[in-house]
Amino acid sequence: MAAMNASAEAIVQGLDDAQLAAATTLRGPVRIIAGAGAGKTRTVTRRIAYACASGAWDPARTLAVTFSVKAAAEMRSRLASLGVGEQVTASTFHAAALHQLRQVWPDICEAPFPHVIREPGHAIDQCMRRVLGTDQFGDAEVRAVLAEINWCKVSLIAPSDYPRVCAATHRQPPAGMEVDRLVDVMQEYERVKTSHGEIDFNDILLLTCHILDDFPEEAAHIRAAIGWLTVDEYQDVSPLQHRLMGLWLNGNRDVCVVGDPAQTIYSFAGASSYDLLGFASEFAPLSADIDLGIDYRSTPQVVGCANRVLSAAANREDYLKLTAARQGGARVSRTVYDDDDEEARGVAMRIARMVSQGAVPDDFAVLTRINAQHRVVCRALREQDLHYRVRRDAGWQHSALEDEGAGPDQAQSQARQEALEQIGAGAQQGTQQGVTLSTIHAAKGLEFKHVFIIGCSEGLLPFSSPSPGEQLEEERRLMYVGVTRAEDTLHLSYARRKDSSGGIARVPSRFL
Repeated sequence: MAAMNASAEAIVQGLDDAQLAAATTLRGPVRIIAGAGAGKTRTVTRRIAYACASGAWDPARTLAVTFSVKAAAEMRSRLASLGVGEQVTASTFHAAALHQLRQVWPDICEAPFPHVIREPGHAIDQCMRRVLGTDQFGDAEVRAVLAEINWCKVSLIAPSDYPRVCAATHRQPPAGMEVDRLVDVMQEYERVKTSHGEIDFNDILLLTCHILDDFPEEAAHIRAAIGWLTVDEYQDVSPLQHRLMGLWLNGNRDVCVVGDPAQTIYSFAGASSYDLLGFASEFAPLSADIDLGIDYRSTPQVVGCANRVLSAAANREDYLKLTAARQGGARVSRTVYDDDDEEARGVAMRIARMVSQGAVPDDFAVLTRINAQHRVVCRALREQDLHYRVRRDAGWQHSALEDEGAGPDQAQSQARQEALEQIGAGAQQGTQQGVTLSTIHAAKGLEFKHVFIIGCSEGLLPFSSPSPGEQLEEERRLMYVGVTRAEDTLHLSYARRKDSSGGIARVPSRFL
């Protein structure tokens, strides 16, 4: 046992005081508020490994859930390097729930296990044609209706309740549809899936909740495999995921949640920092409530910029103020260009110059607020003979089942559009390396030595120049996420006009 303890102690060596406190509090509810660059994954994986190596936890009954396949794979890789990778389950919410469903399905249903629908956009398109009696709508409308259906599911809103929710919150259905017509489309979509023996992405979680609620023996079987639960990116949980987590626990208080309210940027998809901020009340008393506020990633100049972005937030008290661990660094550059073409060329030339001086293209990212900003940047990068790869805003949860071989595809039109855009980029996609061109949403969780955030003007960032309120605060958090992707240098810019033909003059973003 002494050898085991020595091995366990080695796992937590090198952690700072706050990280160590988080990693060694192994019983009861624990909340970790982890700022950008504060070593969140390092702390969480060492906590799990330490608990297993010390004998406090049974690795086979340890579950860690996060939101993307990439994050889950990173967690598994780190746990493996710490000696517990094979036994601990680290996966996405959806992959974990799908595995549980498959285990208990034969005991509750004689029908074959349903297929996870691979083209929900195609199914929605067909349902809209039948219900509306027309095909006078485009791919964008189909995607908007699909997004609304997904929002209802993750918000635990049944189709029959949708009209009441719209009336109470003044929510407008997408694609100019009447509320009742959208309800008809929702119900037709559910009917079609059932008749084809299919479920969609969020049905996986809804079905798992149903089994945990209504099938005691199967629920006990599922819960027996979850002795210790860790939930990463807890600021992004939807009401549906929070419901599933509560049913997994069923009174078990050995749960650790990790997140950062300042990085809540998916409210449009049902995510909310409400549960992270309310965790101390929901699970009182906590065994530990720890802030990780030392940023080991970025220079003091980048950290200072990030803190300034949040300093004007209406709910500033909910956010950590970061402290930089690094010393020195370059000032944050701010550049104004005449139009979008000049901005794209200026950024591409700057990257090319730094590459010619020895920098590596992989270390650069150009971040945008929306996908539509990419094309002009692609052209400018090609002119400089710079390889690049595009990360689009493509449905932030859609990769969460890739490790189960059942991830739902997007609407075919979206796939076609992406294919065309990436062909236009030359053979620089997939696993090829180069400058990363990404929306800020799609860059969350990544980091780069050199970051260029373009389009820092009112109307683009913040998008649509919202009045004070939650929409503006979401845009502020998005800017914060963009800024904190930078390790060594940060370059902010905007163009006075869209193009040389004139048009409306832009003004700098209030976040600058």
